[in-house]
Amino acid sequence: MDPYNKPQGPSPHYSLYQRELFANGPEGKLPSISSHPEKLQHDARKNLTDKGYWYSSSNAGLGWTHHANREAFYKHKIIPKTLQDTNTRDLTTEIFGHKIPAPIMFAPIGINKIYHPKGELAAATVAGELGLPYCLSTAASYSIEEVAEAHEKSASKKNESNSVNSYSGSKRELETSGPRFFQLYASQDSDVTESLLRRAWASGFDSVMITTDTPQLGLRMTDTDIANYAFYYGDLGNEMGLSDPVFMKKYGDDLKKDSSRWIDHSVWHGKPLTWEKVKDICKFWHELSGGRPFVLKGIQSVEDAETALSIGCDGIVVTNHAGRQVEGAVSSLEVLPDIAKAVGDKCTILFDSGIRTGSDIMKAIALGAHAVMIGRMWVWGLSAGEAGCRHVVRSLLADLDINMTVSGYRSLRDLKPTMLKYDPNGQLPAGLAEPSIM
Repeated sequence: MDPYNKPQGPSPHYSLYQRELFANGPEGKLPSISSHPEKLQHDARKNLTDKGYWYSSSNAGLGWTHHANREAFYKHKIIPKTLQDTNTRDLTTEIFGHKIPAPIMFAPIGINKIYHPKGELAAATVAGELGLPYCLSTAASYSIEEVAEAHEKSASKKNESNSVNSYSGSKRELETSGPRFFQLYASQDSDVTESLLRRAWASGFDSVMITTDTPQLGLRMTDTDIANYAFYYGDLGNEMGLSDPVFMKKYGDDLKKDSSRWIDHSVWHGKPLTWEKVKDICKFWHELSGGRPFVLKGIQSVEDAETALSIGCDGIVVTNHAGRQVEGAVSSLEVLPDIAKAVGDKCTILFDSGIRTGSDIMKAIALGAHAVMIGRMWVWGLSAGEAGCRHVVRSLLADLDINMTVSGYRSLRDLKPTMLKYDPNGQLPAGLAEPSIM
């Protein structure tokens, strides 16, 4: 690819990353980890401990919901267009007032230290460098303030490749470090919930994403087989509680005696939220932040999407928690079109569950998502450190950019349902979805 023939338009020249990887070959420089989803998972299996690997890879029950997520993408096939001038491309989109260079967000994932000692700090740094939205989990293994600082510093950090920030338009049109989201697991104690939200707001997290589908963990048998629950093995995963003044004042003595006090009381306590409770939290956040976005994560039906809007939510995440919560559930991509038709012009729709490739992103956008969230991909990359995380995300960006180009679509706005052909009888061939057990 000619590096001097740069495409016009506002997007970074992501596709040049492939050329960079090829050009490094003669010098013996190869990536620290694969970007191919199946090999990436295999590499992560070698890099991580059993507990680290299975925590990232386990699914609810037999993994049928996870498989359904991947099969749904397989059933939707892109119809390429030829002889299109894709030299001018636009992958940018706007999320809650933030113009970002590509429709990809870092999904909230807890206890990142089990994947690498830098944990959330590494992921936030990569997200910041690339200008992509980063979402911090309440179950994180670093404090809100530490992650915010790492993300902020990455804004001025020089990127490894000029292709990352090669904008042909004004750089001021795009985010320098990408917006920060805070994913909330609502505590049984509203004082603790409000303390977390105040800390997030003070640390520059200007949108909240409340998870509603995980009052407790789904039964993940590959985790229970090895008693894989890091929160019961010491302070790991309790950092958010240990750093919270309200929680420590009220429950600190209990936590010192029982390391499960934070996670069992304030994160996965087994007491499902109600619409009324979420409405109260939404109201508190809007008052605290001056009306900044409040997003409901865990939507799988039109009815729930419409109810979310009726109680004041500004956006939703169409997700089944990547198949980790409800066994035998509908795939997220399958329900996305109906939800988008019902509320897509009234709120921001984010999509999560099963994204692995650039074509997956194209399909989700075509069916109504405004942006997608990736999780396991960057976590598996993180098993090779910050460089591994960066490589996986840059590869995904290149994949999206290249696939848009070669299939004849110049802009995200060109991605419509009509560009897809649906095969209701399509079955994912064996080996095309990462297995539940390795």
